[in-house]
Amino acid sequence: MATHVLPPAPPVERPRVLLVATSFAAAATFMLFVAALGVYLLARTEVIAAGSAWLPQGVAIPLQQPNTIFMTLLLSVVTIQWAVNAIAHNDRQNAFLALGLTLAMGAASIVMTTYLWTLMKLDVAGGVQGVLIYTITAGHTIMLIVAMVYVALMALRALGGQFDSRQHDGVTAAAIYWHTMVFVYALIWIIIYVTK
Repeated sequence: MATHVLPPAPPVERPRVLLVATSFAAAATFMLFVAALGVYLLARTEVIAAGSAWLPQGVAIPLQQPNTIFMTLLLSVVTIQWAVNAIAHNDRQNAFLALGLTLAMGAASIVMTTYLWTLMKLDVAGGVQGVLIYTITAGHTIMLIVAMVYVALMALRALGGQFDSRQHDGVTAAAIYWHTMVFVYALIWIIIYVTK
């Protein structure tokens, strides 16, 4: 009587809790910014319908800094996706390079945003314009900082060997949140800076 040996069981897939949780958090954050931008558009429409200019006299929002931030964030979308692709192919060196570049572009965007705030010179006490613009742009800066911390944590986990070609959900989850943050800035760029 011959004994049959069964093949080894396939490796157990980890549940994708991080991906699902990040997707829900990104969707909630996106809805928060859509609501804030809706309030901004409503206030701007009411002020313009009353016959007044939206921005107070002597206040100008330059377009060069928002354009630079937007282009930097668009490039960071490429680098974060490069990191996901590299970790999915077990190319750790390129993954770490891409994650580092993504973080550097995030830091550059924060520096440019704070410089833009000094150029705008909007008075928060002078009307609803300053309150809304600073609230929305500061909220996005906080979202960017959260995304940078998330990417840095996933880079540390990747450095520790927790992610490979079979399981790279942490870096993918960080990329999902990063893409959402860039898309939110695209809306801010169009609504606040371009159409002022």
